[in-house]
Amino acid sequence: MLEKHARTIDREWGTAGLFGGLLRFAKEGHDREWFATHLSMEARASELRIWEALWIPGLLQTETYIRAAVEAARLPGIEDRVAVRLNRQECLTRTPPPILRVMLDEGVIKQPVGSPEVMREQLAQLLELGRQPHISIRIVPTSVGAHVGRDGSFKILTVDGIDSAYIEASKEGRLVQDATDVRSFRLKFDNISDHALPVGASAEVIAQAMEAHR
Repeated sequence: MLEKHARTIDREWGTAGLFGGLLRFAKEGHDREWFATHLSMEARASELRIWEALWIPGLLQTETYIRAAVEAARLPGIEDRVAVRLNRQECLTRTPPPILRVMLDEGVIKQPVGSPEVMREQLAQLLELGRQPHISIRIVPTSVGAHVGRDGSFKILTVDGIDSAYIEASKEGRLVQDATDVRSFRLKFDNISDHALPVGASAEVIAQAMEAHR
């Protein structure tokens, strides 16, 4: 919708694409408040759809996995960061809980983070969480090869019936709220889902990975 208005203004005012360019700049620019806004939305979301290509999603991480990940990143304030991430997980136990649909690249469960004990504990937690009726965890096997999800991790958050997307990044991500752009992420999530194993088969792959971390 915004793109259409920008094109109309550029056409009527003869501004040679100026407003379209400004709109693209505004969308692609960085805002430090995006992460905080994303956390607020995450806590209130009725549904969360997560695609993760690199890590166990923060909402599903064990304390030892979180600590190992933060230590590996050489970030300051380790204990504070661990506490913040654990507090985020409280949204999963509220009443009613959010519907959580997670898809993981198979490499996520095979890549060691911390010790073998850390990984076994983490994967056991995935299996336990996946048994809850409002949570589904599916694996996209490496045998799929190249697919649209290789572009990067993201999540779609539904708050008050409205979808937003959050794109993961190495430090701070990007919040996407334009309806057209969010729709592209919904389509991307569906496309990735076409390649994912069913829930039962995914649980078997996770259990096998847990045994491999010895």
